[in-house]
Amino acid sequence: MDGVLVIDKPLGPTSFDVVRQVRSLLKVKKAGHTGTLDPMATGVLPVCLGEATKVAGYITEGDKAYDAVVRLGVETDTQDAQGKPTSEAPVPPLTAAILEAALAPFRGTFEQVPPMYSAVKIAGKRLYELARAGEEVERASRTVTVHELVLRDFSADRLTLSVRCSKGFYVRTLAYDLGRALGCGAHLEALRRTASGPFTLARALPLGELASLSRETVAGRLVSLGEALTELPSVRVSAEEAKRVSHGVPVEVAPQPGKVRVLGPDGALLAMAEVVGGRLRYLRVFA
Repeated sequence: MDGVLVIDKPLGPTSFDVVRQVRSLLKVKKAGHTGTLDPMATGVLPVCLGEATKVAGYITEGDKAYDAVVRLGVETDTQDAQGKPTSEAPVPPLTAAILEAALAPFRGTFEQVPPMYSAVKIAGKRLYELARAGEEVERASRTVTVHELVLRDFSADRLTLSVRCSKGFYVRTLAYDLGRALGCGAHLEALRRTASGPFTLARALPLGELASLSRETVAGRLVSLGEALTELPSVRVSAEEAKRVSHGVPVEVAPQPGKVRVLGPDGALLAMAEVVGGRLRYLRVFA
């Protein structure tokens, strides 16, 4: 069974828990997720099966989309609802104009400092390992991009937002920084991922339904390797060149920087490659 199974992750389990359940239910040896979702988050979690595990790293590079609920007036040590409250402050009277002004700096490309409770590594250790040991260390900011940030609704102490962002963006930190901007503090109360790269909720299978489906039905829901990588540009080669690709022999192509999908004359995915000096440098050959 080769391909990407898009799971609608429920509240509670970790991304690794979901992968273990999928592996057990489908009786597959190779399985891995693309882009971790916190236990409190729900929604789109692409799970690579079989040969698709070889391209998991490329799939994670796509943009993400989320619906988020931000609770104002309370900060937590994890920046979300699973953490311990660290401070409380009254929430000022809110208007749409005030909120839009506070949200404006978080649109476009800017620097974001990752939270202590994250998988980012510093000196070989995950930040969450240091945080659990009671340590807080200085973290370098990272360049992130928010393509879209929409205020959906708000009440006296809660905001509902929709976010479309680059890989590596922390919605928890957005909630924290937004609370600081409003002067009352905040944390992320709920999060649902609606898209990860080309994968959307419309294609997601609720984890709870997996056990009741036949293997054939699940196979029919798989996203092929070629379709899973459609966000990357493609290079099509001739039948003769396809033979060279299958043997890892470099092929000359039109200059095109970055990673590409190499497709045969029939559109089949042959390889992942980088174009360097007008030639294909292969990252992974499938043919």
